[in-house]
Amino acid sequence: MFRPLELFVGMRYTHAKTRTHFVSFISLTSMLGIALGVTALITVLSVMNGFERELRERILGMASHATVSTFGGRLQDWPLVEQAVSEHHRVIAAAPYIRGETMLSVGKQVSGALIRGILPEEEARVSDVLAHVRVGDGRDLKAGEFGILLGSELAYSLGVGLGDSVTVVSPQVIVGPTGVLPRLKRFKVIGLFEVGMYEYDRGVALVHMEDAARLFRLDDDVTGVRLKLDDMFAAPRVSRELGSQLSGDYRVEDWTRQHANFFRAVKTEKRVMFIILTLIIAVHRRGGVQYRLHPGDGGDRQARRYRDSAYPGRNPRHHYADLRDPGRHYRGAGYAAGPGGRDSAGAECRDHCAGDRAPLRYRVPGR
Repeated sequence: MFRPLELFVGMRYTHAKTRTHFVSFISLTSMLGIALGVTALITVLSVMNGFERELRERILGMASHATVSTFGGRLQDWPLVEQAVSEHHRVIAAAPYIRGETMLSVGKQVSGALIRGILPEEEARVSDVLAHVRVGDGRDLKAGEFGILLGSELAYSLGVGLGDSVTVVSPQVIVGPTGVLPRLKRFKVIGLFEVGMYEYDRGVALVHMEDAARLFRLDDDVTGVRLKLDDMFAAPRVSRELGSQLSGDYRVEDWTRQHANFFRAVKTEKRVMFIILTLIIAVHRRGGVQYRLHPGDGGDRQARRYRDSAYPGRNPRHHYADLRDPGRHYRGAGYAAGPGGRDSAGAECRDHCAGDRAPLRYRVPGR
């Protein structure tokens, strides 16, 4: 019957030549160990790649790899800073932004939100938030029109939809004849986004950067510059390099500080993956050990069986001593007395055993 070569070779080394089942058991456990190791390897790599993908798409799709800002919260010479950081070989793109905490009000519904002012044409290079717009179009954010993009959960809590108006209450106050009043500005909802993380979908709203500057009275200043790197895990080192490169009162932060919990989760995952891969390699090495039987095992087994049947309960060393000195039993029983001494006893034993190839166990009277 024709069988493939791989199957033939595999079946050939699965079974033992003799009736010993130990070799077959070892071969079976080795194959099962290798199969289990490969399965665990594929599972671990899949979980790691999937977690890294979720981390990049959901968390860093809204946040940035690194940010450059000042301790006062207002970055004045941001075009020069953006040009300086863009010269770093690990920086792919940079975009300015304005950030401020506000309160959104619609009728009797009130909710706190983080307003982020962006430039739509540059924001698309550092994050994927505009790609997650589910209702409307993020490109409709235009300066002077006071449009706003709300997170899906935030819009649901306020009970608003596309085309509705929301009132943004800024922490900046106006001092007038009637006293101190908060700054109020009405924005029109032009779209809803959903990145898949409740933290962002519930508490973030996007507006145009010029509208945010008017709302927070920043004039031509911004809060900072957001950076996108070629490797998200190189952000700590790149942040230190940029901090030493920029001269002035600048603060460079990376995503590992802003999202320390997620970064610790990634480090824990890598540590666990290293342990699992080490165990998988150990299983593979265990499965690759070759077990074999010596050619003389069968003959030795038969010799031991024959010896045990001829000398039941006898120490094997006594058997070999009998072959070297067959007359020692006769001397021990008194047969060695006489003129022949040891030689006569040995001769008598040899005469008694003449012609018999099989070893005999002598029963000496009185023993």
